[in-house]
Amino acid sequence: MIHEDAAGRSEERDGLFAGSDPFEISRRWLAAAADSEPNDPDALAVATVDADGLPNVRMVLMRAVDEGGFVFYTNRESAKGRELDGARKAAGVLHWKSLRQQLRFRGTVERMSDAASDAYFDARHPRSRAAAVASKQSQPLASRQAMLDETAAVTEMNDGPPKRPDNWGGYRIRPVEIEFWADGENRIHDRFRWTRDDPDAGGWRVQRLYP
Repeated sequence: MIHEDAAGRSEERDGLFAGSDPFEISRRWLAAAADSEPNDPDALAVATVDADGLPNVRMVLMRAVDEGGFVFYTNRESAKGRELDGARKAAGVLHWKSLRQQLRFRGTVERMSDAASDAYFDARHPRSRAAAVASKQSQPLASRQAMLDETAAVTEMNDGPPKRPDNWGGYRIRPVEIEFWADGENRIHDRFRWTRDDPDAGGWRVQRLYP
């Protein structure tokens, strides 16, 4: 169930913004981007904070929009992983220049299950799996060749592609806020913000925002 204030009334949310489920709208936008973006339509900027509250942002590849939220995978011992596990809150944004659209969200963070992380890891290219095992992500690296050598060593040590290491896995951002933005003429853009009290709450509120 959703609640719309006067500025977010459903009759205004047609076309790009139509729908009663923000996750379904997100999937629809992502599918459209897959047909128009020249590279990585699922490129996601993820923002976190460190133990001192200093922000950090970097690009990852978003691998799913499920009924719980927005999913991606990474090395859990990286700066990103430590900050996700520490604050348990994060924000993300996808911007598609070809569509002149933007999707952003923020909320709490949870780890994906081992089974889900295994399934995604096993679906990756064998060389990508070897690189993930070899990488000490966010740590100093002597040279590119050192990384290549360590990746080759992982490949040689394993009978077939390596299994997922314990320090690598998925995260889900469970949003309390999702905003859909579309470019408009003369900078009169369309913005609709969906909010809820917590990630386990069933009801969403929708508002149209000034551009």
